[in-house]
Amino acid sequence: MNIVDIINKKRMGEELTKEELEYTIKGFINGDIKDYQISSLLMAICLNDMTDEETSYLTEIMLNSGDKVDLSGVSKIKIDKHSTGGVGDKTTLILLPLVAACGVVAPKMSGRGLGFTGGTVDKFEAIPGFKSELSEEEFIKQVNEVGAADIAQTANLVPADKLLYALRDVTGTVESLPLIASSIMSKKLASGADKIVIDLKVGNGALIKNLDDARRLASIMVNIGKYHGKEVVCFLTDMNQPLGNAIGNSLEVKEAIEVLNNEGPKDIRDLVIVLGTAMVSMGLNISMKEANKLVLEKLRDGSAYKKFEEMVKYQGGNLEGLVISDKVISIKSQKSGFVRSIKTNELGEIVRKLGGGRYEKNDVIDPTVGIVLSVKKGDYLLEDEELVKVYINKKDISAQEIIDCFEIDDSSGGLNPLVYEMVK
Repeated sequence: MNIVDIINKKRMGEELTKEELEYTIKGFINGDIKDYQISSLLMAICLNDMTDEETSYLTEIMLNSGDKVDLSGVSKIKIDKHSTGGVGDKTTLILLPLVAACGVVAPKMSGRGLGFTGGTVDKFEAIPGFKSELSEEEFIKQVNEVGAADIAQTANLVPADKLLYALRDVTGTVESLPLIASSIMSKKLASGADKIVIDLKVGNGALIKNLDDARRLASIMVNIGKYHGKEVVCFLTDMNQPLGNAIGNSLEVKEAIEVLNNEGPKDIRDLVIVLGTAMVSMGLNISMKEANKLVLEKLRDGSAYKKFEEMVKYQGGNLEGLVISDKVISIKSQKSGFVRSIKTNELGEIVRKLGGGRYEKNDVIDPTVGIVLSVKKGDYLLEDEELVKVYINKKDISAQEIIDCFEIDDSSGGLNPLVYEMVK
């Protein structure tokens, strides 16, 4: 067996065996197989696809390439939640304390952002003192005592994925659906949860741009879950505009707190209720109707926010120290009309330029900067009415660049549903 034959086999569109994939991944990790050879294989996969069976094999091999989190010390059903990434997506900050307030156990390992979508760990770390690096013992202790914890992924969790992703990022193979599925599911399976809810974003502000690709990716991930004996539910949700109004770490924490207090923008609140209902139903083995009632009750009575405070305090965070820049610029519309479309990823990139995101993994994020939208798709506004507020610090941005992210027209063009469908 050699890597050249394996590359040629996939280049011809043939199916790889588990043994061939195992030989390849192990050889890449130990240095026997070189970057340029793996790059060729990744491109062949990107062009010729993989079967569901190949993808399941690849996921299993990646899963077994490093550490796994042992959550056997947590007696209840453990529910994990994953988002494929979007602009303004602060759902995890809300969902973990919300479902924990309902009695569901929600241990989560999150990533830091590299790109325009931001990372959950970065949002939590906007809270001064918040500790994302916990030992496995500390993690399990918090999950048992609080019901929820969010920590950074450990260095040796699925190392094969880290190596492969670094190459995918520079070889134009990031958008391969089997490679996306194996990357996500290997990390979710290694994190030790019993059941997984996935928020699969679709639209101009997401990695997946259309519903057909989203449906296939969801189906692959659900099947990988079945192969490993894990229940996986995917929600296909809209990302053709930012989720909520806030983009930027401290601003998103502030908005998450509003939702936990039963306020905040309607779209983020509605999505959290949908995802939270599924997590509570799966975690407590109750009907969706019962779960929905419980979720709404915990938002209304303040329990969800109290659990958030408890979780943050347990991880060393000081909510009173949350800082948002006091240098605020109002950007106005140059014409009257309906907001027909929003260039979502461009707004995310603007926040990154302001210092709110990374270009390199060692870049230091400024949590105080960002954008807060004053309008959403379908809204009507007048000339000289506010589009956004921009919170800046050391870096500036041109007003026109932000204005160009909004298409203002005589008609709204209609609205996309917030949740397209559920795949399980």
